[in-house]
Amino acid sequence: MGRLFGTDGVRGVANTELAPEDALLVGRSAVEFFGTRTRRPKLLVGSDPRASSDMLEAALCAGLCSGGADVVRLGCVTTPAVACLIRLCGADGGAMISASHNPFEYNGIKLFGHDGYKLGDEVEDRIEALFKARKPAAIQGSALGRSEMDTEIVDQYIDYLVGTATRNFRGTKVVIDCANGSASAVSPRTFRRLGAEVYAIHNRPDGTNINVDCGSTSPDSLQRAVIERGADVGLAHDGDADRLIAVDENAQIVDGDQIMTICGLHMIRKGQLKERTVVATVMSNMGLDIAFRKAGGRVLKTRVGDRYVLEEMRREGYNLGGEQSGHIIFSELGTTGDGILTGIQLLSIMKETGYPLSKLAKQMERLPQVLVNTKVTRLDRFEANARIAIAIEDAEDELGDRGRVLVRPSGTEPLVRVMVECEDSGKARRIAQNLAEVVKRELE
Repeated sequence: MGRLFGTDGVRGVANTELAPEDALLVGRSAVEFFGTRTRRPKLLVGSDPRASSDMLEAALCAGLCSGGADVVRLGCVTTPAVACLIRLCGADGGAMISASHNPFEYNGIKLFGHDGYKLGDEVEDRIEALFKARKPAAIQGSALGRSEMDTEIVDQYIDYLVGTATRNFRGTKVVIDCANGSASAVSPRTFRRLGAEVYAIHNRPDGTNINVDCGSTSPDSLQRAVIERGADVGLAHDGDADRLIAVDENAQIVDGDQIMTICGLHMIRKGQLKERTVVATVMSNMGLDIAFRKAGGRVLKTRVGDRYVLEEMRREGYNLGGEQSGHIIFSELGTTGDGILTGIQLLSIMKETGYPLSKLAKQMERLPQVLVNTKVTRLDRFEANARIAIAIEDAEDELGDRGRVLVRPSGTEPLVRVMVECEDSGKARRIAQNLAEVVKRELE
């Protein structure tokens, strides 16, 4: 088999690429790491509402218990809730069963350490080596772990979120798109606690409708709902609620780059942004760089993936970073992207300034950016393909210093993502489509 861990944990089509026996072995192997802190680690496990989550949760927990860990099952919760509760409860680590924004037939396992951070590459490599060795558990009798359900513990996470708001949201009308995912049980409750008038949509998960024509990857219905309800703001989560895409009062989308601009510039004005620096990825729009440069700040870029953004933030002590897709990390408030926390910070700024979201979003002007996702069957041939490399070089020569090209394989799906950015949207679209055709032809 190929590498077990991708850019965001283990992920694949449930019951084939990620089968119950895989989840059991991941759990059993992971205890080898978690058990380095204590002989009988306590671990928290949450899941999103996909049809396959019950099956994989049962298998994962069986693996953890067979390795000698005690497990507290949180039920259907968000990924950032697991990360936060590990720290609040003093647990030794935990896991989230989710495939985030992917279609319902996919599922995944994300592992967290005792500090609430996702495990680093070195630790994942150690766990993967144990997984591939298929080492049987030697634990017996009373040394075996136990599993219990405690869904009320999630209230501690909501209490924590409410405490991060700088203002009460009374008088603010909010539409929340829960993506028929984990946010359904948490996000509306949280914003109502803060005094907002909340209208929730896509908040009835049935196991198969997660992310289907809704959520942060498909905000059309949220845009319509904001207009129909006369709302001040719309908030769109993904399947496990670690992302946020917003919609202003005029139904215009406010993406992760704009959210980082709004929050980052506000933090600069209050003297709260460390080194006047925000950490983003190479996918972020050049408008982000321009906005921060005008404010006397700067943008550092990493490879794509919120884990790489967080690594840079932790290494240098920066306190704001994220991705255009809506993973926003406030390192002084959380250890991972948190869509609900991000929404709270955004509404707090609206309340503090008295400005509508549309005015705050205008602090950044987006350059035209075209993204084409191309499904392929031979992703393994991408790096060594000379024709693709030549096509990329030709596109870069055509754009010169007035645009940029980024072609990269997805870390979670059999896709190659082609992004072209320049002042001329027509040229960007043409170049992106031409590149996508080359990629498809070469990797079919």
